Amino acid sequence: MTAAAISKVQAGELVNDARIAAGHTWRELAESIDKPLVWTVAALLGKHPVPRDCAEIIGETLGLGSEVIAALTRQPYRIADDGLATDPTVYRFHEAIDVYGQALKELIHEEFGDGIMSAINFNIDFARVPDPAGDRVVVTFNGKFLPYQW
Repeated sequence: MTAAAISKVQAGELVNDARIAAGHTWRELAESIDKPLVWTVAALLGKHPVPRDCAEIIGETLGLGSEVIAALTRQPYRIADDGLATDPTVYRFHEAIDVYGQALKELIHEEFGDGIMSAINFNIDFARVPDPAGDRVVVTFNGKFLPYQW
């Protein structure tokens, strides 16, 4: 008998609830499946398909059922969440892009030519850097340049 299907969003909520209840950090979960930290969090919250072996490790670690494991492995719908955009932390990322997006576009074109930074062939990293004036959040976007081809 197969488990009832649940959505990737529901699975993400169950993963996060189980993670908190078990006292695990996102970093511990990422290390348990040998994947990058930010990718792991995004994937476990429903934004990427999780390889079956990794989903099974997460399921076992957090005591989650087969319906959650199955949901984690499915291909996601990657759509904008207008509600998420109003979260203060997420909003600051939007604000940073609103302020610096045009400048970054100009610099990409000046340095590389006519094209874009890929968000598919892409890595992202997160770090905490101690600073006497208050710790700093460092987010690094690392995307392949894709030239427009006519």
